[in-house]
Amino acid sequence: MKVDTETIDTEKALGSQAAERTRVAFPLEASVGYQLRATNRLIQRLLQSRIAPYGVTLGMWYFLRALWEEDGLTQRELSQRVGTMEPTTLSAIAGMEREGLVTRKRNEQDRRKINILLTQRGRELADELVPLAKGVVETAVEGFSLREVDLLLALLSEMQRNIELALRSHSIDEEPELEEAT
Repeated sequence: MKVDTETIDTEKALGSQAAERTRVAFPLEASVGYQLRATNRLIQRLLQSRIAPYGVTLGMWYFLRALWEEDGLTQRELSQRVGTMEPTTLSAIAGMEREGLVTRKRNEQDRRKINILLTQRGRELADELVPLAKGVVETAVEGFSLREVDLLLALLSEMQRNIELALRSHSIDEEPELEEAT
């Protein structure tokens, strides 16, 4: 009978419980989810450092991005686009209102709805902040060819489709709240 001396040495060095964990571990280097999260957090940190001098938090950034694409969204539409719960959206809108970036206006067709509109200052920030965000992305893909960037985006899109299909097949519709630290 052959004895696995590597396992015995590992057990001596780490203790039997720690050795067991090392045998069944799913190394972080091999986890696509962990690597995506780590990359996203780094991108967010760099972006926050670039937009902070303009008085914009990362939380505000996501809402501004949605409004720069389509101004006048309702609170609910804004929540759906950004992927936050409505109470979080309401807090963010209140903060953006205090900063003079947005105003609220009752919807003329449906008085129950409130539309969020960019102020002049909110619109003008796009000209300053979007280039900063593009710079963050350029930093992240530095050294990549255009083909590699296109491939990365296509692969990420395919991953999203795969996960959305899996969620639908398990009747999981609701998106979780984005991290508040972001």
